[in-house]
Amino acid sequence: VLAHSQYQKSKRISIFLSMQDEIETEEIIKDIFQQGKTCFIPRYQFRSNHMDMVKLASPDEISSLPKTSWNIHQPAEDDVREEALSTGGLDLIFMPGLGFDKQGNRLGRGRGYYDAYLQRCLQLPGPTPYTIALAFKEQICHQIPVGEHDMRVDEVLCEDPCEAEDNALGEAP
Repeated sequence: VLAHSQYQKSKRISIFLSMQDEIETEEIIKDIFQQGKTCFIPRYQFRSNHMDMVKLASPDEISSLPKTSWNIHQPAEDDVREEALSTGGLDLIFMPGLGFDKQGNRLGRGRGYYDAYLQRCLQLPGPTPYTIALAFKEQICHQIPVGEHDMRVDEVLCEDPCEAEDNALGEAP
């Protein structure tokens, strides 16, 4: 991830705070700050499928954020923070998921938070953020079922280096 060209050139990056069954993102978050990039994390609204990407002040702040019912740290709704789409957008979005296929289809957790967020990104002027899904090799499936609102990711990065080259979209294995 840290050597990826899209990561290297990105200044405004959104990344999820990993759950137990997801690729660990802590080291990536630390590197975002070490590189002087701006880090945004998801803030989910549980009564809807609305999600904002809000600015994280430092990696150390994560452990002091309240936990959601999903056991994920996130800023409270009344915690006023810079929101990415209203302050210049994002260059890169790292996306979680339960499963992915080599066509860039993603199986999320069923609420459509990321799909709705990516739709909002598309409605803004300027370049669309590049999307990278982070996956374990066991999460790569032959085919993911898709609905009309599902958004594809630009690239799936797998944790096993020998498999990663097969997972870039549009490239022959």
